Amino acid sequence: MRRIGRLVLAVVVVGLLGAAGRGAAQSPPPADAVAERLRERIEQLHEADVRAPAVGGARLVEGVAAFYQQRGFAPAWEAPGRRAALVAALRGLANDGLDPRDYGVDALARPPEPNASLLEDATRRADADLRATAACFAALQHLYRGKVDPRSLDPGWNLEPRDADVAQGLRDASVAIGEGRIAEAFAQARPQHPLYGRLRDALRRLRETEARGGWPSVPAGPTLREGMVDPRVALLRRRLTADEVAGETLAAPQDADVFDATLAAAVRRFQTEQLLDADGAVGPATRAALDVPVHARIDQVRVNMERARWLLHQIRGDFVLVDIAGYRITYFKGAQPEWRSRVVVGRPYRRTPAFKSEITYVTFNPTWTVPPTILHNDILPKLRRKPGYLAANRIRVLDAGGREVPPGRVDWKHPQGLTLRQDAGPGNSLGRVVIRFPNPYAVYLHDTPHTELFGAGQRAFSSGCIRVERPLELVERLLDDPANWNRAAIDAAIATGATRTVNLARPVPLLLLYWTVDVLPDGRVAYKPDVYARDAELLHALDAHLPATMPR
Repeated sequence: MRRIGRLVLAVVVVGLLGAAGRGAAQSPPPADAVAERLRERIEQLHEADVRAPAVGGARLVEGVAAFYQQRGFAPAWEAPGRRAALVAALRGLANDGLDPRDYGVDALARPPEPNASLLEDATRRADADLRATAACFAALQHLYRGKVDPRSLDPGWNLEPRDADVAQGLRDASVAIGEGRIAEAFAQARPQHPLYGRLRDALRRLRETEARGGWPSVPAGPTLREGMVDPRVALLRRRLTADEVAGETLAAPQDADVFDATLAAAVRRFQTEQLLDADGAVGPATRAALDVPVHARIDQVRVNMERARWLLHQIRGDFVLVDIAGYRITYFKGAQPEWRSRVVVGRPYRRTPAFKSEITYVTFNPTWTVPPTILHNDILPKLRRKPGYLAANRIRVLDAGGREVPPGRVDWKHPQGLTLRQDAGPGNSLGRVVIRFPNPYAVYLHDTPHTELFGAGQRAFSSGCIRVERPLELVERLLDDPANWNRAAIDAAIATGATRTVNLARPVPLLLLYWTVDVLPDGRVAYKPDVYARDAELLHALDAHLPATMPR
């Protein structure tokens, strides 16, 4: 695994992919002539290197030059069957949600052209070898770390990419190519987490469904419910059956137009997995989810496979994962899920950010200092309508020196230099506990008095922070101190009403991630609504073709 990782980042050769490819000549010149042309071509690349971007810590020409220098500039792809193995491996990238055309696969697969002069033939063979090396290493790079740089979409992205030993990788490259182990190298470059394999299987089955014509749509009409007889019921049953990754075949009753209990149960399961209200009835929202075309679901899986290549190496040890689009939090012990709960995340116009941090302390019976955005956008309008709002919610007004100011003395049309702070206790917006971690966004995990919101299927209601259902269960696991901080001790601390901060004995990593599909253990895919509309931007970047920078 690490060996292939070193190989992947050793050479970043995306810029070589743009030139048209040609096969080796039928009567090849001496191998040393090809090696000489490879040396000359690499010198030309050095001269053009000022145009080549720095990617993954290695410049284009430096990596290519080092790869061929360690081979004495001998061509790498002329052994029988080696180029064909590369072409097959590149075509297999479609199952990773990548486009084989990005790697010049059609040019690499072309048969040899008629002989020209020895010099022209050596040049063609050298260029073809460079293109094959470019394709191989670009593909390995993308499988290992992803094609798209996440920071190009989110400047605040702070998750580290997978690492690699560049020097050892260059040595490993010649071995892997020399032994013809192209497919094996690609397989080892992929994330080794089981989820990635399930995503590949799901994508393959979706493509098979698309090849059969996709799934039927359910026409508009009155809401379909259990017990109804309607010709659309047969289409609904076919729709749930046609999606092979969504479940097993649904046996039709004697009258296929009858909405029976089995079908209602399948609809409820579909609704639950799509984060819809699971009432077993097919109204406009459920019908809209059912009618998303298969090609759109293929793209949704592809986008999340790219995220998987960014993220899955982070899944190790003990950590807390917030699935923003899935409105869910999970505590992992030894990389295995030990505890789960529902969360409320930020509204689409106050998004919960995606980043990595470490949980360092918790505060029982916290006070709440009103953030400036909430003060101006939410509380001031309420104050102007209801002058008693602050007293009713036990919110104090403090000046710049921390002294309390009577609310009646404040010009609420033009407040200046004031801080609003809510007392701890019943009704506090943070509830009984807040879980803190360093971040530049001033977001945190916390309890809430508004527990009724956890019953909604889609829970984007907050101003960016994450409200946690049953947070004291999580706190007990984070403190990890049965003698001093078992659940009884936690309840007793809260019962005092006093604000108290407790540091964790060791920080616990926290990942806040955006993920719009889940592949369940039985292979079914749950598609989550793209609440922050992030998938389209990533899909556009994923589908962008690679730049052509190789000098001719």
